[in-house]
Amino acid sequence: MTETPVLQYRELHTDEITRELFQSFIRHQNVTKCWRREKGEWLIKDDPFIDDWTEADYQTLVSCLKNTASTGGFVYAAFSDGSLKGFVSVEPDLFGGEHRYLDLSSIHISEDMRRYGIGKQLFLAARTWAKAKGAKKLYISAHSAVESQAFYKAMGCVEAEYYHQKHVEAEPYDCQLEILL
Repeated sequence: MTETPVLQYRELHTDEITRELFQSFIRHQNVTKCWRREKGEWLIKDDPFIDDWTEADYQTLVSCLKNTASTGGFVYAAFSDGSLKGFVSVEPDLFGGEHRYLDLSSIHISEDMRRYGIGKQLFLAARTWAKAKGAKKLYISAHSAVESQAFYKAMGCVEAEYYHQKHVEAEPYDCQLEILL
């Protein structure tokens, strides 16, 4: 039986968000099935691929997370033995009119640490932060992999009432979700 790892959670600050922070982080995800919307109906389709980050993806991620932290957003992380094993980010600006959304811009768990409840803890921290900032809902443009969508459904997410066009254009296969705070 595998022992549950000891985890520490804390907010990240701009100066500590560097490429080196991710040296023990494993993004790898072997995707076999994804949700796809066809003729107004959600279906599970075979769509096998391996999702992993390139060095350029890590550089973009570091830049985006630094921007989130430096502009008043939320970047919160899980560590095991001093190594980053999960993180979540929420952008600082409300959008969507009366929906009062804040954007959960990322949530990722290192492959070696999935299924320990890290995602749930990070998601709950993001919800708490967003509610304290005056949001009514969190908006999530989420990977359409069946496993990813199962996580969001377990967290209570539903299809978004309002689709943020920037996200739809950037990731047309993502599922646009929300959760009431």
